[in-house]
Formats: sequence, C-alpha cells, structure tokens
Amino acid sequence: MANDRYVIQGGAAGRDRLRLLSEVNEPYTRSLIARAGVADGARCLDVGCGGGEVSFLLAEAVGDSGEVVGVDLDEAQLEIVRGEAAEKGVANVRFEHHDVTSWEPDSPFDFVYARYILTHLADPGGFLLAVCRHLRPGGMVLVEDIDFRGHFSEPDCPALGRAVALYTATVRKRGADPNIGPRLPGLLRDAGLANVGMNLVHPARMEPGGIKELIALTALRIGETAVSDGLATEAEMQETVSELYAFAENPETVLGGPRIFQAWGTASP
Repeated sequence: MANDRYVIQGGAAGRDRLRLLSEVNEPYTRSLIARAGVADGARCLDVGCGGGEVSFLLAEAVGDSGEVVGVDLDEAQLEIVRGEAAEKGVANVRFEHHDVTSWEPDSPFDFVYARYILTHLADPGGFLLAVCRHLRPGGMVLVEDIDFRGHFSEPDCPALGRAVALYTATVRKRGADPNIGPRLPGLLRDAGLANVGMNLVHPARMEPGGIKELIALTALRIGETAVSDGLATEAEMQETVSELYAFAENPETVLGGPRIFQAWGTASP
C-alpha cells in the first residue's frame, strides 16, 4: 500500500488538517466503536492511523488490559503521535511503521479499523482481503469512508464546486474512488465477511469552524497535487481556497461535507 497515492498533503504540514478532521468526526467514530462492542481487553489495529486520534479512542475503549496498534506509512506523523502518546501517558497503544498488506503481526486482532483509507486505493478489495488476514476468527473489521459527491452549500458557492471537482480529479487520476462510501458493504462481503452492516452520517454546519473550516483546509492541502497534476494553476488554487475560507467564515452560510459511510463485518468463527 504505497502512500504516494494520497493526494492530501501529509507529514507535519498536514497535521493541522488531521486534527480538525478528527475533531469533526470524533462523535461519529466514538459511536461506531461503541456500537461494534469494542470493550475492555480487546486487541485493536488502527490502519492508516495518521495523527492517532482514533487509536486513542480505541485505547480508551479497551482499557489497561487491552492493546491498540496504530500503523501508518507516514513516519513524520508517527513521530508526532508517539510524542503525544508519551505526553498523555497512554501506555496501551503503540505506533509502528508498516505496510499492512505485507506485515505479519505477532498475533491476530479482535478489531481492525480503517478510516478514509480505501478511497485512496486502486485496489480497495485486495487491501481488505489483506487486512482480514490480521483478524482472529470472529473478529470484526470497521471502516469509515466518504462519498465526496455529498458536499453542499447554501447559498450556492462556486468555489466549493471547483474544489470538489479538483479533489475528485486528483483521486481518480490515481485509479482510486472519491465516492467509495456506498460500496463499503459490498467490499466487505466480497472480502468474505459476514453480518455486514452500515450507517450513514453527514456533517454540516452554519457556524465558522468545524466541517466548514475542514472543507476549506482540505482544498488548501490538495493544492500542491492539483497544480502538479496540471488541473489548476497556483493562482486558481489560491483563489478557490480564499473564496472557500470567506464562505466558511460567514455564520449565515451553510456548508455540508462529504457523506460518511460506516460499515462493518465479522470474520468466520
């Protein structure tokens, strides 16, 4: 699983966006973790852990008797989150640099979680098959991913339409699917999982901050990729981002982000 397909700026420069993304998604992800039955003593794998926020939520759920392993290909992010774990005194989570499609952990996991990973992959089905190897019999895969078509605004915001089109084009150019969300249940079934379920959430906001700010910040962080792909000039990206921030900071406007699909399935006992 190469991270050169990830179209949004990562590393230390992308940390601000990951923090905000996790803030927006925290209530939805926390609810999913509880619904899945993640509890004391469980062993969990957080695939593509990024800034570690979900790893910390899982660590909270499994307690001192459980264990969470967060894996990612972005070593810069891992160094940051290791320091945060040490500062917080969280002892039941560790962060490691692995490609989960070739990595062989010491023992299987009760739960494997992945958020916003499949949308960046040319072969999400193959990735899920590889991930399922890390499950114990009866273990569960939890995935959250987007349908980027879900963005909306009131009143109409032309900059939003441009940003959505640019993001969609950069992802598709890499053979991936920016609207993979509705496909998640089918992908889980194709991976051999049973008891597949699904939930849908859709963040939207009037007040500045939150999802409104995240939409503008995402446009900013794809700018380098869009320009290098020849989809926009630097001046065009700057104009789009500036217009989005102005729209987002207006408390009388409405912005909605991508639809978020949550899905889950269990391995054979």
